[in-house]
Amino acid sequence: MIDDISLRLLRIPLHTPYKLAFGPVSHFDTILVHVVSDGRRGAGEATILTGYTDETISDSWARALEMAKALPGISCEAAKSAIANDLKSAPFTATAFTTAIEMLERHPALQVENPVPIPLLAGINAVDNDGIAHEIEKAVAAGFETLKIKVGFDVERDLERVRFIQRCNAGRARLRIDANQGYDRDDGCRFAADVNPEDIELLEQPCHADDWESLEAVSKICCVPLMLDESIYSETEIRRAALIGAAFVKLKLMKCVSLTRLESELALIRELGMEPVLGNGVASDIGCWMEACVAHRHIRNAGEMNGFLRPSKPLCHPPLHVESGALQLYPDSEPQLDEGALDEVTVQSAQFDRTSQMIEAAT
Repeated sequence: MIDDISLRLLRIPLHTPYKLAFGPVSHFDTILVHVVSDGRRGAGEATILTGYTDETISDSWARALEMAKALPGISCEAAKSAIANDLKSAPFTATAFTTAIEMLERHPALQVENPVPIPLLAGINAVDNDGIAHEIEKAVAAGFETLKIKVGFDVERDLERVRFIQRCNAGRARLRIDANQGYDRDDGCRFAADVNPEDIELLEQPCHADDWESLEAVSKICCVPLMLDESIYSETEIRRAALIGAAFVKLKLMKCVSLTRLESELALIRELGMEPVLGNGVASDIGCWMEACVAHRHIRNAGEMNGFLRPSKPLCHPPLHVESGALQLYPDSEPQLDEGALDEVTVQSAQFDRTSQMIEAAT
């Protein structure tokens, strides 16, 4: 039986803007859900970002309030069913609730039996040559073996920047190129045909998520493996990715609603002859930790669950630990959220008990 649900809407400042093809991100807008049932506690999150989801911050918060009001006093199974039905069109918001319940239920995907490192990638965000060279040296020295490069801005400049990175990298790390839907068909094909494949692991999402014809055109001429990300929301899109010749498919927990479905879709990707990639660079501590737990059983490449490294201050105490380019997981070490750190970034909050009444609210 769910006894209590509390919500926080967080505005989390980043120490450095995260540059994407659809604009720089200076902060995360995150909905944090806490669920209490029979003395057990669980937390889940959803970071709402235009371009990653059609959900908006204001609508997600309003729907989260309605959902939180409806759940106290019912069973966890009934709650998960209600979330799946009422938030079907809002997968990010639904994920915050469902994964909080799965955490308190001690979902098998979150259980870590032995200490395990989860390799992460490092992003190269600088645009000037000196800054790029410095970031590469810093990342390699810290033990990162995969670097991520954002393109999708201007084809010629993107190609020039990638060539410079390849020279600086000199074969030391794999390079993951992400266009974040930034190209139309012509520019996507041009980049895919002209990029030097040296050290490049894959090219991610060159064209708009819904433009499958352009993605297929790029796939046919691409000189490096193609990965889809923003196009993927369900098994239907995973199967379609296989049909157009994608080699990789990336999943994010926030798009899958539950840990159970995430594991199922990761298995499907491999069954269809593709390689799964997992992780969200636009997520905070709870979401990244959950993805890392899943990754240690299902993923054999660098994880993208590095969003927790972007905020100015960690939300957990102690912070999630990164060593030698890997997030270190330990048995029985669920992240402990720092209430003081949360208070500093909370924009709105609310709490509901089993009477379905709001017992606390703040702005």
